[in-house]
Amino acid sequence: MKIVMIGQKGIPTLFGGIERHVEEVSCNLAQRMDSTGSPYQVFVYARSYYTPKRIKKYKKVNVVHLTSLKTKHLDAISHTFLASWHAIFKIKPDVIHYHGIGPALCVWIPKFFSPRTKVVFTFHCRDYFHKKWGGFAQLSLKIGEMIGCYLADEVIPVSLEIQEYIKKKYNRKTNFIPHGVSQEKYISAEIIKKWDLEKDNYLLVVSRLIKHKGIHYLIEAFKKIKTDKKLVIVGPCFYTEEYEKKLKEMAKNDSRILFLGTQHGKALKELFSNAYFFVNPSEQEGLPFTVLEAASFNKTLLLSDIDIHQKMFEDLPFFFENKNIKNLKEKIEFLLKNSQIVYQRAKKLKDYARENYNWDKAVERTILRYI
Repeated sequence: MKIVMIGQKGIPTLFGGIERHVEEVSCNLAQRMDSTGSPYQVFVYARSYYTPKRIKKYKKVNVVHLTSLKTKHLDAISHTFLASWHAIFKIKPDVIHYHGIGPALCVWIPKFFSPRTKVVFTFHCRDYFHKKWGGFAQLSLKIGEMIGCYLADEVIPVSLEIQEYIKKKYNRKTNFIPHGVSQEKYISAEIIKKWDLEKDNYLLVVSRLIKHKGIHYLIEAFKKIKTDKKLVIVGPCFYTEEYEKKLKEMAKNDSRILFLGTQHGKALKELFSNAYFFVNPSEQEGLPFTVLEAASFNKTLLLSDIDIHQKMFEDLPFFFENKNIKNLKEKIEFLLKNSQIVYQRAKKLKDYARENYNWDKAVERTILRYI
């Protein structure tokens, strides 16, 4: 069976939740046999600026490089449009799997021009709530959502919240399949010592620097707290240079606040492993990978009280009122003063993640949607 993944920037992952999802699913699929006893042939489209062109194959997954119009509004849709036609006429797959509501704008292409191809759409997030998008972009994303939910043969929401929304909005039956997480082991601080980081001497947030991620609330709250611990912010901007500049301006007089940009591999694992606890102050999410990863690294979670955060681990995380800087400050101070509670809660979160977020199960359930 030939399976094509479209919508992601590429693999291996540098940053991005969709990219991590596609990498895990595609690499897991490529190790398996289909019903005929043949290996799944998996193709992942990559954008030329994200995945080096020398990477033609990654863990048995075929990486197909295509260009895109690298602007804030045209990057994703131009790449998806080209990939859709390329898949139909060059690869001729059995399944085209679109990821994200923006790329779902192109679901009509295989539906009308390659009707034998099964079209699957994973609904990751309601991206039109993101503050980086203007009115036209928001409308386009809503149209993509509608096209994907109405035309795709299978719709996969990554959270129960999104599944409920699709049922209410489109009266569409869907199959909820959450992300998985790898079971991570502790890695001692080595690389991160160059930033004067060591075990438990910093709080961690891993996020793209986009306004709806709420990093400005976290910086404002942290600046008001008396502590020797640092605040480590990991992640790039993505067509949001002005917001990144604003964040660094906010933090410029506080040497405890560190911006480390994009990190991956061992450095990122060290950062997760040695953090005192993990914070996600986001205003809106689909099913945030970094939160799952933090739990898999045995970290306590401090999260904004948006619906998806409250459903991910039931009542095990600590929550603060979304956008409320005063309440966020109070919760950080509580955790700073109660290390025993922090460590006890971390163990429960790790156990919950292991039991409820499993990549093998996610891939097995995805394969059922391909048949």
